[in-house]
Amino acid sequence: MKILLLGSGELGKEFTIAAQRIGQIVIAVDSYENAPAMQVAHDFEVINMLDGEALDRIVAKHKPDFIVPEIEAIRTERFYDYEKQGITVVPSAKAANFTMNRKAIRDLASKELGLKTAKYRYATTAEELQKGVEAVGMPCVVKPLMSSSGKGQSTIKTEADIEKAWKYAVEGSRGDVVEVIVESFVKFNSEITLLTVVQNDNPTLFCAPIGHRQERGDYQESWQPARISDNNLYEAQDMAEKVTEALGGAGLFGVEFFLADDGVYFSELSPRPHDTGMVTLAGTQNFNEFELHLRAILSLPIFEITLEKAGASAVILASENSTNPTYSGIEKIAALPKTDFRIFGKPTSRPYRRMAVALVSDTVETAIEEVVEKAKNAARLITVHS
Repeated sequence: MKILLLGSGELGKEFTIAAQRIGQIVIAVDSYENAPAMQVAHDFEVINMLDGEALDRIVAKHKPDFIVPEIEAIRTERFYDYEKQGITVVPSAKAANFTMNRKAIRDLASKELGLKTAKYRYATTAEELQKGVEAVGMPCVVKPLMSSSGKGQSTIKTEADIEKAWKYAVEGSRGDVVEVIVESFVKFNSEITLLTVVQNDNPTLFCAPIGHRQERGDYQESWQPARISDNNLYEAQDMAEKVTEALGGAGLFGVEFFLADDGVYFSELSPRPHDTGMVTLAGTQNFNEFELHLRAILSLPIFEITLEKAGASAVILASENSTNPTYSGIEKIAALPKTDFRIFGKPTSRPYRRMAVALVSDTVETAIEEVVEKAKNAARLITVHS
């Protein structure tokens, strides 16, 4: 099969590697040359994916069997036409459209499906944001409707924060949508990602829940399995199955939840492998999240997903701008037991850009806090240089 991958970052790279291993053809697309997935794909294209005509051109050129989005900033309304042409959009044109924009997915979850979410409002101006803050109360969180990796996300604690939050959200917005969501701050005890695998002709499966910690709206460490009560897990699985069924299609979805004293809150959803799911590269499961996504897309039956180990991932960030980043400390991390790492191969760096990840695993019986601490210590051994 021929797969047109829209977005070629580190997640796309691992997906491409998984596809290569079982003989699929991948054309990697992004807005800049030498993106990570391009380095391992059969072919590549450099376009602005918000340019609908450019998108149409490469679809007509390559005639893919599957279109697999990996990022948010794509002219997703074109996907409906591609489906009419007989191309499978992953997981579906509807899912891609709804989840590329926080407004659509939040309204689907809250208003149509009745899932528990934080109280929220939308705003297209700083004045509307002011009214939204008054409606949901402080503290509250502001996010662009279209963004990734926490860009443009901030917390409002005082009146003085509102104008700054609006400007930061607009700067961090991706695409041509200048609108934000402001939501009440949920007093949660922890956050989890529930990787949900929807199959065409077989039951929906769930990976063991993944815990994660964020800074600046972007994950810093993730671990599997996360601690969660049976009742909360069943509630999260029920919510995940409802929302993925409403979106349609097959593939792996990263569904995020807050765990609070009063139960489980739906937070966000990505219709593709999730950054926190990179912990599965540590061998925590019989299939990592990229292999699961691919198998579900290709209708290869997945009998079960088994937890094999406890694992943790810790990100390695750049601290400076560079057009030729280099790395030191690789021999130190390589010498550690039960430890691995991935350098993504991004051709440029900037402060806080995710450039690599450290991976640690141990037996399922090992305290997860111990595994996380080892991953954090391992990540500190690699330094990104400009």
